[in-house]
Amino acid sequence: MGGLFAAVSHDDCVQDLFYGTDYHSHLGTRRGGLAVANTTGYTRFIHNISNAQFRSKFEDDIGRMRGNRGIGVISDYEDQPLIIGSHLGVYAIVTVGLVRNTHELARQALGQRRLHFSEMSGGEINPTELIATLINQESSFVDGIRRVQESVDGSCSLLLLTHEGVYAARDKYGRTPLVLGRKPRAYAVTLETCALPNLGYEVDRFLGPGEIVRVTEDGIEQKHAPGSRMQICTFLWVYYGYPASSYENINVEAARNRCGAALARKDNVEVDLVAGIPDSGTGHAIGYANQAGVPLQRPFVKYTPTWPRSFMPQDQSMRNLVAGMKLIPIRDLIQGRRLLFCEDSIVRGTQLRKTIRELFEYGAKEIHMRPACPPLVYGCKFLNFSRSKSELDLAARKAIKELDGRSPCLSEYAECGSGKYCAMVERIREQLGLTSLKYQTLEDMVAAIGLPMEKLCTYCWNGVDNREFRLEQEPKIPAGLSRTARNRLIMPPLRGPGRPPRLKKEPL
Repeated sequence: MGGLFAAVSHDDCVQDLFYGTDYHSHLGTRRGGLAVANTTGYTRFIHNISNAQFRSKFEDDIGRMRGNRGIGVISDYEDQPLIIGSHLGVYAIVTVGLVRNTHELARQALGQRRLHFSEMSGGEINPTELIATLINQESSFVDGIRRVQESVDGSCSLLLLTHEGVYAARDKYGRTPLVLGRKPRAYAVTLETCALPNLGYEVDRFLGPGEIVRVTEDGIEQKHAPGSRMQICTFLWVYYGYPASSYENINVEAARNRCGAALARKDNVEVDLVAGIPDSGTGHAIGYANQAGVPLQRPFVKYTPTWPRSFMPQDQSMRNLVAGMKLIPIRDLIQGRRLLFCEDSIVRGTQLRKTIRELFEYGAKEIHMRPACPPLVYGCKFLNFSRSKSELDLAARKAIKELDGRSPCLSEYAECGSGKYCAMVERIREQLGLTSLKYQTLEDMVAAIGLPMEKLCTYCWNGVDNREFRLEQEPKIPAGLSRTARNRLIMPPLRGPGRPPRLKKEPL
């Protein structure tokens, strides 16, 4: 997935940049990078963080960085930030998203001018370099960014560190969030709002889909108004968003609690305890336990001081090893008990199968699984939230292939309650070795988040591109929301994407 952060200040911004970028480490996979601008030019550092914490790699570097403008990134796999020389001037760039048409865009660019691209491992083109090339073909940074937004198949949010200030642009359909923060004498741009409070920033507003702003020491200037269609990734609330963060004014942890409660309301299984698969399943488990009146306990705990995130290694066997070493079982809470686990999702199910087997070996009587989202039937084509190389790696697709061969009608399996859906779920249950398996419904998941279906991307569950979707009636308002939050679902907040555009700089 990846994350990004920018700081612009009347004073030195390096400390804010360092910690603000570090608050995106839960989104990272392989690379971290920082760049700052000062009177002498640009200072940049990039490190491999696949097997080490971001902070440990950059602690020595920040002592050599000075500047009042900077950008940082946690990157999926390519080196960032890039320093680009162009007719627009020298600038640094970071991107987050997925460019599915890199080769098509590269051919178009090569056909117009004599250009070349750096080759990454496997012969891939660095997508951030390609985005910079598209920007350089226009007469201004704003026109270049708009070209990117119109050309990319997938998504691309970005930051540019330039002599004019920091340009921040949210991808055309708002699949990833970008948030403006402010404090006396400084501004910030972040993907995760959890990066702001401990650095003294307050949320100013969320950028709308396709919106472009320029941030300087003197204020924030809108350069391109947001579009009307939003397709923010639903998985932000379900899986990879940080619990302390909010997107579109809806907090992740609160949404997960509501999601877990929805699972419990439709369940009647008798169990001795409820637990979350740490870490992202914990919020869902809290909601389930509170709704069901069943004790919330931890039959295994996660050892995180030295083990990196389990999805970081590219090799599946190494991912399994890291994930397995991190989870430590507690026999006293397992033996002879009926356990119910809430999980954010079941993607491949490889590690989960091993965990379930070990829990039974430790004496569990029953193990029930309640994923907080529907089965993943379609591979994501807009963001890099999974390192699976093929849709057939998905647990649901493996089950479908066993049931229906090589040419199944996927929509029939995605329809909750249909005969094929039930057969698929049963096959997944058998493959994982569970006592019972019951998925969240799409409707309950959407209601728990609180945004209208038409503003959410749900492609990986139902194969529907919601850019062409319209609701015929207002969405249900989830229980437990505050009056302010309920009103936000009915009327967009004045400081959100629906407010009148800000056309002038705002002085401190």
